[in-house]
Amino acid sequence: MKKTILTLLLQGLFLSAGHAAAQSAAPVEQAAADVKQETENWAIHGQYTTIAQKLNRFRAPYSGENSLPSGGRTEETTDITLFAGWRLTPSTEIWINPEIDQGFGVGDTLGAAGYLSGGAYKLGQNQPYLRLPRVFVRHELALGKTTSAVAGSANQLAGSRADERITLTTGRFSVVDIFDNNQYAHDPRADFLNWSVIDAGAFDYAADVWGYTNGAVLEWNSGERALRSGVFQLSPVPNAKIAGVSFDKFMWVTEFEQGYALAGRPGKLRALVFLNRSEMGRYRDALTLAAQNGQTPDTGSVRRRATQTGWALNWEQEVAENSGVFLRASANRGEQEAYEFTDIQSSLSGGMLWSGQWWGRPADKLGLAFAVNALSADARAYFAAGGKGLLIGDGRLNYGREQILETFYRWQWSSALSLSADLQHIRNPAYNRDRGPVRAVAVRVHAEF
Repeated sequence: MKKTILTLLLQGLFLSAGHAAAQSAAPVEQAAADVKQETENWAIHGQYTTIAQKLNRFRAPYSGENSLPSGGRTEETTDITLFAGWRLTPSTEIWINPEIDQGFGVGDTLGAAGYLSGGAYKLGQNQPYLRLPRVFVRHELALGKTTSAVAGSANQLAGSRADERITLTTGRFSVVDIFDNNQYAHDPRADFLNWSVIDAGAFDYAADVWGYTNGAVLEWNSGERALRSGVFQLSPVPNAKIAGVSFDKFMWVTEFEQGYALAGRPGKLRALVFLNRSEMGRYRDALTLAAQNGQTPDTGSVRRRATQTGWALNWEQEVAENSGVFLRASANRGEQEAYEFTDIQSSLSGGMLWSGQWWGRPADKLGLAFAVNALSADARAYFAAGGKGLLIGDGRLNYGREQILETFYRWQWSSALSLSADLQHIRNPAYNRDRGPVRAVAVRVHAEF
């Protein structure tokens, strides 16, 4: 079934590629003018992404249940998404995103805190299956008369909106649809793949095993400045599915954003704080209990009502047309187990994205990034004693900071289709000096229609 879907889709894209390229030939200014003349009342968009990733063999004197396979492995993931939107009122939109998923991450999405592919979920399946990751309503309240054109895209109807406004988004979506955004590193379908490059590594945001949850976000935008705050539903237990709506276990997150210009080039600074409230296991309590009963420590056996807090800083700066640099720093308290995202207590990542205009292919992109992830002292002791986390657990630990380098090249065949090659090098995977280094190569096919 997967091969049939891929064949039909690619045939359609190749047959329509010339038409799609012609549609996007107008400059951005003309496109904006067109938007002012016509407001969409409904729209349907779609995307297709396949990522095939190969993990090379690497040195590993021992392995645990959550280790990357040292013998090497090749896996692929495929997702096809429909973005259907309707304008309920002049200021209200509703969007529904049914999606077909298939495939597994290398090592079942285990073995590295900065995991290798943002296209891989924590729950994989050999056969394609249908799910509904997003159903949400967005309502905007204008606070001024000055407006700007908005181009139509996935989850955005074309039209115009007030420069100063309040926006309320409610429903089911991903926290990082709205928070921790960065135009140079945030989309595994188009730019980098590593989890701790595309998101702030220590931002333990609310999400089910696919990365989505229920929530509400209130935003204030005024020109280059924005303030947004949201409440989201946490999983019933760490790293689980979310069924129904309940905010007994919740995350609260607030982010401030400030735009600016440096040497005539735009940039943005974002500062984020979050708080998670649920039943969580403290690493130290798990170690104490394990010492008493002579067993391997397990945070699942010592969970009680607790609070986890953290922060993230996010910077982006254009340095040339369609090219820029980015940097993220994040940390959390590190006393409790990681609840939703990954086993990182502090992280620093950054890099650069170059436009292909420098070598005569203006639609192409070349990216280079790094990430350095770390554990708290309590977490180090827990994993050294054989404990397991969301993604890591080698059975023992010779601690070292996880160090990641990633580069990719995206060849834009047409406005509808791109092909990418990605290379990652990870030193001390899962913070373990005894294992690795790890190298992984990936090929990505992405289509938009």
